[in-house]
Amino acid sequence: MDNRLKTTFAGISMKTPVMGASGTFGFGVEYADFFDINTIGAIISKGITPLPRSGNPGVRIAETPSGMLNCIGLENPGVAAFKQHILPQVCQYDTPLIVNMSAGTVEEYGQLAAELDVDGVAAVEVNISCPNVKEGGIVFGTQPEAAAAVTRSVKDHTKKPVIVKLSPNVTDITVMAQAVEAAGADAVSLINTITGMAVDIHTRRPLLGNITGGLSGPAIKPVALRMVWQTAKVVHIPILGLGGISSWQDAIEFMLAGASAVAVGAYNFVNPAAVGEIAVGIDQYCIEQHITNVSDLVGMLEE
Repeated sequence: MDNRLKTTFAGISMKTPVMGASGTFGFGVEYADFFDINTIGAIISKGITPLPRSGNPGVRIAETPSGMLNCIGLENPGVAAFKQHILPQVCQYDTPLIVNMSAGTVEEYGQLAAELDVDGVAAVEVNISCPNVKEGGIVFGTQPEAAAAVTRSVKDHTKKPVIVKLSPNVTDITVMAQAVEAAGADAVSLINTITGMAVDIHTRRPLLGNITGGLSGPAIKPVALRMVWQTAKVVHIPILGLGGISSWQDAIEFMLAGASAVAVGAYNFVNPAAVGEIAVGIDQYCIEQHITNVSDLVGMLEE
């Protein structure tokens, strides 16, 4: 693929602009049987929290038309076990690792960022779609002031690039993007899942144990694309676009709309080799369109 796909995102040098999205890509090592992990842009880990979490009880995943609902509940081994047992495995690959992180208070976000400020971690992706346990459970990602406070706390405790993952469950995502940019975010990723639910008409009960869950997959792509386009107009930091990407054509749409890089999520469950295959498709498109470097596509949507 020569140098056409080489790019830099939030200061991270990558072989391609295509990553595996958090929550669908494990820690990257799980996909080693399907393709060469060394060839992709970056791995975004599943969410890491300060302490181990067992996740939500009951049914956690439900298939929906053109997508899926999940309410995993941030099941993970906790930051200490991650650093001791998992990070050394991922460091065997010549691929940047971006660690997705979640916490329950502003202070915990800062402490967790400090714990992750270690060799082998290229950047942190801050999941603000979490309830603030100190403020009555209001989600950090739905209030600009709360999102900014988390961003500042993380920035104060790490030298790594800070990518803030925005929730689509807001009235105006551009307000959130501007708030975290002003607080020092190095990049934003969008979108996280859209809240939804499903019902079993035979039992007359919700399908998911948590009642509601996060909708992902192709069903949310038009919403994600619109939000990336809107956000690109108001921020000056790079955007990681995700939400329903299942082909190289989808990825190029996101880049034209303003995303500097993209992440593949739910489609990894359909095609475990998708991250690599989508990069190959983007490269072929660049050849056909006489594009020297993939970054030349970013924000080139004609309106």
